[in-house]
Amino acid sequence: FQIRLKRVADIVLSIFIILITFPILIISGLFIYLEDKGPVLYFQKRVGKNGNNFKICKLRTMNINAEKKGARWSQKNDLRVTNIGKFLRSSRIDELPQLFSVLVGDMSLIGPRPERPEIDLILKEQIPFYDLRYLIRPGLSGWAQVNLPYGSSVNDSESKLTYDFFYIKNFSFWLDMLIFFRTIRLVLRREGSIPK
Repeated sequence: FQIRLKRVADIVLSIFIILITFPILIISGLFIYLEDKGPVLYFQKRVGKNGNNFKICKLRTMNINAEKKGARWSQKNDLRVTNIGKFLRSSRIDELPQLFSVLVGDMSLIGPRPERPEIDLILKEQIPFYDLRYLIRPGLSGWAQVNLPYGSSVNDSESKLTYDFFYIKNFSFWLDMLIFFRTIRLVLRREGSIPK
């Protein structure tokens, strides 16, 4: 019942958020294009439930070909981030297109944040039981995201994993609602989106 209730809430809330933020997405896309005439959207592989890969869509916040040297964690004062990208990241607007991944069922609004396959392999090798976090759908926000700062290392990921395990063990619709409202508070305060 809890899982079905969670899925219904995912769909209803995602549609509602998409509808009220659609004008913001359009305006943000225009600013992204005007800054460097590059693509507005950025597609990236992530690891989802049961270790299956899927693609997420985000508003592009980095320079064109920012990862030509390979995938790596974003750092504080990352030179790859564009001017408009800094604002989109701090306000979390760049994450809004992921709501479509929630609608199709690849993600949930709340759950462990999905990691990139390249980084995921490193973390699985270095952190015991890391892949247990994929027993459930990954989330747009999660218990780790509302309690810890942005992670940018293996040690940060290990700390976040303890919060992911707490969420998986204590999952409930009401815990999801708590995380959802705490996420809104973080977004309004523009906190927690910058690496340490």
